[in-house]
Amino acid sequence: MAAVVRNAKSGNDWTVNELDAYNITIVSQDSATFFSMDTLPLPDHHPDLVNNLTADEMENEDSYQVVRYMDLAMNLVPDEESAVVDFAMQLLRTMGYAGRAAGRDLRSCKGIRLLICGEWKNDEIDVCVMDGNEILLLIQEDERHKQLGDPHAQLIAKAIGAVQSNNQMRNFIGLDVLDFKEMAGIVMIGTSPTFFKIPITKELIQAVQRGQFPPTPTVVAMHRPILPRPRSRLSEGMQPLDNRRVIIACFEAYKQFVN
Repeated sequence: MAAVVRNAKSGNDWTVNELDAYNITIVSQDSATFFSMDTLPLPDHHPDLVNNLTADEMENEDSYQVVRYMDLAMNLVPDEESAVVDFAMQLLRTMGYAGRAAGRDLRSCKGIRLLICGEWKNDEIDVCVMDGNEILLLIQEDERHKQLGDPHAQLIAKAIGAVQSNNQMRNFIGLDVLDFKEMAGIVMIGTSPTFFKIPITKELIQAVQRGQFPPTPTVVAMHRPILPRPRSRLSEGMQPLDNRRVIIACFEAYKQFVN
């Protein structure tokens, strides 16, 4: 792949061609391998979220908001912005990814810049969890209801840009820049997530910045939750309780990678 032509593209324009060009592969893993747990526990908080079906049945206001936005996110309208970003932010907040106790913030439409092939390209992260000025988790919406794209490649590109941004801020405030960072990333289609662990090395960052092929492969781990009715993944999402319990358990276990 060293002979592949590399162009300065924003993250939204990345496809599998850019992954090949920068020696990046995605490997699917089962739950036990990905999370390093044989059994994924459900969270102790918000039991109504995994035991009650509808928003009106929720006892907790946060749980109500999660299910209400879930219903809105599942109602996709062609050529319109979905409620997936709103849903993801409410879910992350309720799950404890951000807020006062976590000491972290949620941002939507966070602007970043990607240095690629010697040029700066503007990008936007749909949802991210931030610790001060550092991005810890990215969510990329799969917008296939609006336009064709490669959300997995887009997520990886933006993870590279996020680490570049984090290192710029660290350098500015006098901290050592990171030679390695495993970024947490999620692709959401409707209310169905796919989880990623994206290793970003100094070698990969420099290769992208210079438009060069890195000799060391970058292997991205991916886990798509195993649902009771896989063929109905997109149409059901988190609405059925059996699906919801699986996905909520994955979100709970995934916290360990957000640091």
